[in-house]
Amino acid sequence: MFHKILVAIDQSEVSQRAFETAIAMAKALHSHLMLINVLSPFEADYPSPVFSMDAIRPTLNTDVVQGHLRQWQLVEQQGLEFLKVKTDQATAAGIPTEFTQALGDPGHAICTLARTWEANLIIIGRRGYKGLGELFIGSVSNYVTHHAPCSVLTVQGAVDLEPPQPIAEAPDETPGYDVRDDE
Repeated sequence: MFHKILVAIDQSEVSQRAFETAIAMAKALHSHLMLINVLSPFEADYPSPVFSMDAIRPTLNTDVVQGHLRQWQLVEQQGLEFLKVKTDQATAAGIPTEFTQALGDPGHAICTLARTWEANLIIIGRRGYKGLGELFIGSVSNYVTHHAPCSVLTVQGAVDLEPPQPIAEAPDETPGYDVRDDE
């Protein structure tokens, strides 16, 4: 059934939940795991592009460029170390596991790997962006759900269970208008 499970992870809490779900499923189904971490320019840890003060043309300042490259290498190395730790955890649980790290649009990278690795299932966390947050930031899980070549299991992040605030009551009369019938 689901013998090859692709797990999209990053260092978020919801990704940890997705990883734990994948471990449980892989144990029960005797599956293989592929872990993917996608470095994206839209993530907080991604190094900012190197631009001059006017942000119109790239800077030629060698020190700035070298600093950017060092920062990029650090982010890349941290991602690989994170994947190695997660791979070791899955392997210790008796699950054959491999990993890869990609650069670019996360949704596209996940779907491409699912296709080339011939995954039967993708497990991905869902942060729950809604409204403008989803519009501007995008929803990787939404993209994957609609473009994946296989089944997708989305693991919901923490849900805000705070009850909605009551709506303030409108005044009985609107200034300037008399809706009463005085006749």
